[in-house]
Amino acid sequence: MSTLKTMTDEELALAYIDGNNRAFDELLSRSQDKIFDYIFYMVKDEDLANDLFQETFLKIITKLRDGRYINSGKFMCWAMRIAHNVIIDHFRAIKSSKIVDQGKDNDLSNLRGNTIFDSNRESELANAQVLKDVRRLMENLPDAQREVVYMRFFQDLSFKEIAEQTNVSINTSLGRMRYALINMRKLSKVYGVSLVIDS
Repeated sequence: MSTLKTMTDEELALAYIDGNNRAFDELLSRSQDKIFDYIFYMVKDEDLANDLFQETFLKIITKLRDGRYINSGKFMCWAMRIAHNVIIDHFRAIKSSKIVDQGKDNDLSNLRGNTIFDSNRESELANAQVLKDVRRLMENLPDAQREVVYMRFFQDLSFKEIAEQTNVSINTSLGRMRYALINMRKLSKVYGVSLVIDS
């Protein structure tokens, strides 16, 4: 572990890509305070900051594993940009979920209601099928991975809540999710299943 302490962030990132999970633990311990503080400063809510922090690190893990990190000597800048994008996505989602008032000059009477409902019903049925397929794929996961996927996606718990309920660290619950997603992607190819949900 002492050699990891002397490595740069970039060396740790590349070591993790090569399969050294301890390198990621060191990288996380170095960067988590700075990234969390930035997210908290932007959103001004500790619970939300925790959720966005966990989402950020899940994206960092995925991008590293998918080979989407290029060693530019600026790992922290790269990680902070991911955090920034997660925050922006969160604010966009809130903005798009707000109800829009019709306004005086907008005449919406020419829209055919049945068409709108039909397309929504199609999306609803497609999404229900995706969730059904996800449940089927989950059955093939190891117990610990299946548990974290269920708690995250079907109970909508944060990684902090999952860690507390399963008596493990947040890092462990993140790791279990990472491996679960990797395994589910592999399984989805084997079974020819789409995991994309319509919005």
